[in-house]
Amino acid sequence: MTALPPAGAVYDRGYRPYEGERGGRGASRAAMVRVSIRRALGLRRSWRQKVLPWSLLAIATIPAVVNVGVKYITRNIADAQIELFSFREYVGVSTALMLFVAITAPDMVCPDRRNRVLPLIFARPLTGNDYVLAKVGALTAVLFGFSFLPQVVLFVGQMLVVPEGPLAFVRDNAEILWQVPVAVALFSLYWASLALAISATTARRAVGGVALLATALVSGTVASTLVRAGDSRFFESGNLWGLLSVIDIPLRMSDLVFLGHVDPESLVGGAEGAGTGVVLVYVAVVAGSLGYLFYRYRGVE
Repeated sequence: MTALPPAGAVYDRGYRPYEGERGGRGASRAAMVRVSIRRALGLRRSWRQKVLPWSLLAIATIPAVVNVGVKYITRNIADAQIELFSFREYVGVSTALMLFVAITAPDMVCPDRRNRVLPLIFARPLTGNDYVLAKVGALTAVLFGFSFLPQVVLFVGQMLVVPEGPLAFVRDNAEILWQVPVAVALFSLYWASLALAISATTARRAVGGVALLATALVSGTVASTLVRAGDSRFFESGNLWGLLSVIDIPLRMSDLVFLGHVDPESLVGGAEGAGTGVVLVYVAVVAGSLGYLFYRYRGVE
């Protein structure tokens, strides 16, 4: 018998063992945050995935540009300084990012459950709590950036066009430098935790997004209807039924940051103890959402 030539072959494909620094649990959490942020912004994805987030950022910034432009045009006209909206009211303009939240939050958590990759994720030094904190932190950071950048445009733009000059504008509006970041942070944390909690109830992204929008719109409609009813059968004093509006709560928290009290023209503005009620509802929504997320991801599916 003739000897057969060897059938096997070894190919050097350049694979190398990992020789870098090995991170622990903290590095895994940081990696999860980075991946989630990149996914939300469409980075390293097709151009179609980038259109929505950056388009919405541009839309949220347009009012600031328009406001600065109007102040520039009227800068030399006495008693004609027109301000379309204040920094406090501009936090409400960030509600235009609701569509972004409704799409991004389900996209962060639903595919992991639908594709059953949670066991793979938790095979690393990660727990369910780490997963929740990373996702909430990532979405909060993205929302903060998208809400804070238009505020920066508004502040810097006005600072450069006001007749009294930049230094005088900064001196007269020094409190804005802490009020805006705090109000935007509260706004971002609220929607990030609530949106992810609703999205975690399903493995389908479309269902999660529709559920979030329905919760916001239906609660707002119900609250407005009860408040405008103006009947003692619904409330004893004031308009506390306005606290049922999910979409209104973070805006009333902005009132407390900027004004120290709730806007009198809001749904809860005429109620006694409205400020305390807003804070309690805000804490309940955020704590309840985080609690549900920790419970939902307590184990591996």
